Amino acid sequence: MVKTTLNNGITMPLLGLGVYDMYKAEAERAVEDALAIGYRLIDTASMYENEVEIGNAIKNAGVDRKEIFLTTKLNNTDHGYDQALKAFDDSLKKLNQDYVDLYLIHWPIKEGRAASWKALEKLYEEKRVKAIGVANYNIALLEELKSTANIVPAVNQIEFSPWLYQEELLAYCKKAGIQVQSYSPITRGLKFSDERLVLLCKKYGKTPAQIVLNWHLQHGISTIPKSSKKERLVENFEATSFKLSSEDIKIMNDFNENFRICDDPQTYF
Repeated sequence: MVKTTLNNGITMPLLGLGVYDMYKAEAERAVEDALAIGYRLIDTASMYENEVEIGNAIKNAGVDRKEIFLTTKLNNTDHGYDQALKAFDDSLKKLNQDYVDLYLIHWPIKEGRAASWKALEKLYEEKRVKAIGVANYNIALLEELKSTANIVPAVNQIEFSPWLYQEELLAYCKKAGIQVQSYSPITRGLKFSDERLVLLCKKYGKTPAQIVLNWHLQHGISTIPKSSKKERLVENFEATSFKLSSEDIKIMNDFNENFRICDDPQTYF
């Protein structure tokens, strides 16, 4: 399992499982399957309404909790200092955990995001969470946070793919010591027919998902593709088994067309 070291010294797997839009038995089974395959990074959120099932899967998987890197996130309706602290307690209870490895502000809601970060700093100082970070923050939002924060975010989880190659934001985060993590990395399959990608698949004998995920990993980007199908979980996990050439990475960098699936964080500023 390829890992990265965050700015506070803890390690995090680069490849994990995102469980957005998974519910009840589907979510529980997917996490159990992922952990059996070898995944050790599981990413959920209060907004996903599946924290109970994720907690059950971790409990039943037979994997030492210390080996699992568990992320959850603050819901948009829970911003503010006191609200964020309570929301974290609620998530911890649903997950049936003593701690989480990473707690993120899910979206930068204007009213309350500064106070919410102060709450996350308190949770970190109390060692109730091993690392804190943000999601969907662009450079302007990171600069705003920098002006009031005492702790630099360990992670910035953003939408990122070859078709949304946010090179400037990636460079900013690297310089600041913030680990970029990508959601929707394989664009829900919507770009798999791209002729340039098809050619690379033929060259390497790999699937579109594996090529795209490997591109992320070669950039040092953590990535959390979603799938509840065991065969897809295996396929995605095997994206670590080869390396794209530097020339092909550059070719994929030019795929960029600012293609988004989710909201542009600029609307939250």
